[in-house]
Amino acid sequence: METDFRALSRGPGTLSARQRAGDRYADVGRLLITCPDRPGIVAAVSSFLFAYGANITESQQYSTDPFGGTFFLRVEFHLDALADRFDDLLEGFAQLADRFSMRWKMTKAADLKRVAIMVSKADHALQEILWRAHWGELRADIVMVISNHRDAEQAAAGWGIPFRHIPVSRENASEAEAAQLALLTGKTDLVILARYMRILSPHFLSAYTEPIINIHHSFLPAFAGADPYRQADNRGVKLIGATAHYVTPELDAGPIIEQDIVRVDHRCSVDQLRQLGRHVERAVLARAVSWHLADRLIVHQNKTIVFT
Repeated sequence: METDFRALSRGPGTLSARQRAGDRYADVGRLLITCPDRPGIVAAVSSFLFAYGANITESQQYSTDPFGGTFFLRVEFHLDALADRFDDLLEGFAQLADRFSMRWKMTKAADLKRVAIMVSKADHALQEILWRAHWGELRADIVMVISNHRDAEQAAAGWGIPFRHIPVSRENASEAEAAQLALLTGKTDLVILARYMRILSPHFLSAYTEPIINIHHSFLPAFAGADPYRQADNRGVKLIGATAHYVTPELDAGPIIEQDIVRVDHRCSVDQLRQLGRHVERAVLARAVSWHLADRLIVHQNKTIVFT
């Protein structure tokens, strides 16, 4: 009997993430806090959650300086009937937040973020994200793949993900970005640049206000810009790497989320560097996306606080 692998993965793959979630995430909430450090913050947050009957299941904190620095806190908690009580919880916490001058975000773990993936020709990073989403390692609702080429169309189709082909050239760049924004704005919570080899304009980045995560195929800040593996070969480096970062108007200079490296030597050609680099790129991007989806990241100035 012939196995229909497309039927096994149809869905999109993220439907499997919903199914696997079951009751595990139904009453789980997450709270991210940034505020000036002072005594009593943790006690106040804990007391607030206790008053609502919540049970704290995970808590991590960091301070740039316990005496006058900036304090960061991530709390995960369980509260029966969270969905029904969530608005009341938000309203109550807002009053506490004002007392401590907090910047904060509270989320329900059961709510899947709507994700779009932008890709050009190489599909290794795309495939990694789709595979992990299918098996529930990345809890996301992947709503579309957008590409300026058709090379990744079959990869998206194999996972049942809508594919949108928007060619981009120097002559039509503004029109292409307008078409992309029409697909993304108000319909997605995150964009992943999985080797999308076009620079997003300042207009695009100001118009799309949700986070964008990029995988850059070098260990930033080394070899920013185009063709970093050739740059690395020209310098005779002994380590190559990959960097996942949030996108900002300054090219390849946004807050770094995750990095990794692999050792190389003088015998490696540029093509061999690219081959080795693909494995690192896939893993680094997947980890960064996973942490973002699980609300484990706080951006502070041009750095990230990563609660893993």
